[in-house]
Amino acid sequence: MTDSVTVGDAFPHLPKMIAIDDVLAPAAPTNTAETGLDTQFVHELALKMAATVSQFTSEWAARKLHLPQQLLGDVLEQLRVERLLEVLGQAGPFGYRYAITQRGRDAAARLLEISGYVGPAPVSLAAYTAMIEWQLAQLPSPTIEQVAEATAEMVLTDEARLTAALAASSGRSLFVFGPAGNGKTTLGRQLHHALSGDIWIPHCISIDSNIIRIFDSHVHQEVDTLAGAAGWQVDRRWVRIRRPMIVAGGEMTLDSCDLIYSRSLRFYEAPLHVKANGGMFLIDDFGRQRVEPRDLLNRWIIPLEHQIDFMTLHTGQKVQIPFRLLLIIATNLSPEDVTDPAFLRRMGYRLFLDKPSSEQYSAIFQRYAARWGATVSPQALAHLLNRYRAEGREPRGCEPRDLIERARDICRLRGQPLVLNEAMLDLAWAGYFSTSARTYSSGTTSPV
Repeated sequence: MTDSVTVGDAFPHLPKMIAIDDVLAPAAPTNTAETGLDTQFVHELALKMAATVSQFTSEWAARKLHLPQQLLGDVLEQLRVERLLEVLGQAGPFGYRYAITQRGRDAAARLLEISGYVGPAPVSLAAYTAMIEWQLAQLPSPTIEQVAEATAEMVLTDEARLTAALAASSGRSLFVFGPAGNGKTTLGRQLHHALSGDIWIPHCISIDSNIIRIFDSHVHQEVDTLAGAAGWQVDRRWVRIRRPMIVAGGEMTLDSCDLIYSRSLRFYEAPLHVKANGGMFLIDDFGRQRVEPRDLLNRWIIPLEHQIDFMTLHTGQKVQIPFRLLLIIATNLSPEDVTDPAFLRRMGYRLFLDKPSSEQYSAIFQRYAARWGATVSPQALAHLLNRYRAEGREPRGCEPRDLIERARDICRLRGQPLVLNEAMLDLAWAGYFSTSARTYSSGTTSPV
């Protein structure tokens, strides 16, 4: 069942929405005016598309440009009238087969020198901004119960879980710090599971004649689109995705935070934080990037404070793009070394994840062992914790998993089920910490 949806005047640039079954979707435009694009721009995009093949059908062109076939038929007919295309014959009951003329090929060559983009028709920046804002206004905020469920595999204090829930529910940013290996990255990834719902994003947006590609199949998880006749009532320039989760690490630079212009293709790729709009952006290992931490932090001050970001086109023109995402910054460096009070003041929440206590370490170990159908005795855990103290090591939250994985490797090599006794843990310890097996009160470890 399909119904149009009225959304009021709060989002004047929002595309017309329709309800198909239980899905709210942007409605397919019926003419070029409803695309929100300049008519000449649509004609030029269709002409460039025609120049990529020797001949084509109107149905193929509609799939290529993600526009309704009837709308595109009018565009192609106008290009024929201008002698840029010629009709080769009928193609099915509702379409035609076309070929570009020499005049059209010359015109397309000039257009491709300006922009090499040929693909799904863009939406306007205003429509993209309105769609992001409207969707986030409709989506429910994560509850404490949803955050607890999403992070159930982690052993966290009540205070840490509450702080994480407050950040996710409010949409404010979260600064997570503490010793390496204690769950900062894992917490960010698990919090993403608390963000419910899907969102629509465009394949690309246009700013005047400039194209910025938004949808990225490498980082966006597309949801099955509506099939059949009802599917063609949806504006195919938009893609329905899971709320994104994008991670950037040590490779991040100041340049990677701005529009990425391809001089060979002559269009832009959106930076990762723009692709994360509507979801979560995790900056991992903060302070390890090839740029001064304070320079990178200064880059985020305006977006954090005003929920907008300013991008610069290669012409020098600045454009305003929404910054609507949950930003999580994780570092194992001291906050005093990588931040300043002005930045921390703009972060929504701060969370210190310290090394686990003996009780937390044991709980983490038992949970991960149970995942593989194994048990570990209190005596074996006490033996393991004694090794930490004897060697002056601070336990880390990731180490139960790592030691059990090495125990699994040993048992697999021996062709035996997983066991986690003291002797096996000593062998796993030696392989993980690069120490020779030693004699403890439990006896001498045996070689593999």
